[in-house]
Amino acid sequence: MKDQSETHQLVLLPGDGIGPEVIKAAETVMRTAREYLHREGIELSWEAKPIGGAAIEEAGKPLPEETLSAAQAAKAVLLGAVGGPQWDRLAPHERPEAGLLGLRRALSVYANLRPAALLPGLEGQSPLRPSAIQGLDVLLVRELTGGVYFGEPRGRSGESPSRSAIDTMAYEEGEIRRVAHVAFRSAQRRQGRVTSVDKRNVLETSRLWREVVEDVAKEYPDVTVEHQLVDSMAMLLVLKPHMFDVVLTENMFGDILSDELGGVVGSLGVMASASLGDDGPGLYEPVHGSAPDIAGKDMANPLGAILSLAMLAEHSLDLPLLARSIEGAVKEVLRQGLRTKDISDGSQGEKVIGTREMGERVADALAQNLHSRQALNATYF
Repeated sequence: MKDQSETHQLVLLPGDGIGPEVIKAAETVMRTAREYLHREGIELSWEAKPIGGAAIEEAGKPLPEETLSAAQAAKAVLLGAVGGPQWDRLAPHERPEAGLLGLRRALSVYANLRPAALLPGLEGQSPLRPSAIQGLDVLLVRELTGGVYFGEPRGRSGESPSRSAIDTMAYEEGEIRRVAHVAFRSAQRRQGRVTSVDKRNVLETSRLWREVVEDVAKEYPDVTVEHQLVDSMAMLLVLKPHMFDVVLTENMFGDILSDELGGVVGSLGVMASASLGDDGPGLYEPVHGSAPDIAGKDMANPLGAILSLAMLAEHSLDLPLLARSIEGAVKEVLRQGLRTKDISDGSQGEKVIGTREMGERVADALAQNLHSRQALNATYF
């Protein structure tokens, strides 16, 4: 059993749009987990702080100092989503997305892990034929704090009709090397294959990227590495997504390809992510955006947020069995035919439920799972 005095403090950042709704559903699951952890002498607590547009309205900036300080002191951070059209008029450094980018940089979470696998019962949601998606289980490892999203110089100049804009894609060898190690270590725990994605035929950053990845690969003789250009990779993820294990790529390419994988599995609403660094708290968030068009309507899919909680349990709390139990609870609810509107209209006999009820059903399934398996006992701690 772990130290009886062990306490894990989390920070929740509900954010904007559907963020507060999906985080509230994840909180329902967290309360069930907390009850069982308490029996083992492990305390789980959390507090909520504003970020993004909500923080702009409350504190005048997208990442208040109080939010950042709480996040840096926490064991882990669970984020909902940021952004909305009401803040589009602001300057880039004042918009909600600047709060998220600033948080990622401040926490030094340079490796973003985005798993994409078919969940039971959702096979029919993929637009691809069954033979293409059978066995789909991809982990996309995206470099998160470098590249064109952070490069300098950037900005706009001039007046219409002669306006111009510049963004800079830049990478240092160390930034590439450290995220490559994350991908290769991940592959060692999976199928032992890394596909590195770049645009080597055009970009100098990609030429450096490939050279460094090849160098890192020498330290992992048990892992096979191959390279794909990003345009051909976009095609292959649709034609043959099942052929990939770990996909490693830079910031912008990873942003685009992970959304493509969301389409392949049928919905961004079921996709989770973990953003990790060498030290300090991890940042966990569903892959979907703030979806302001459905905010407040109890329609959002909270499974991405709940599965992000499972990743938090594994990577930041070192509780892999709890992580598997949460994942199992999600699968059980789907096996029961329960769906949110983004993954079913009910025409195939499924029961369409809201955000809040989905969180409650997953929490109920988790409680049953933990009780029946006696999962949280001294054997595992």
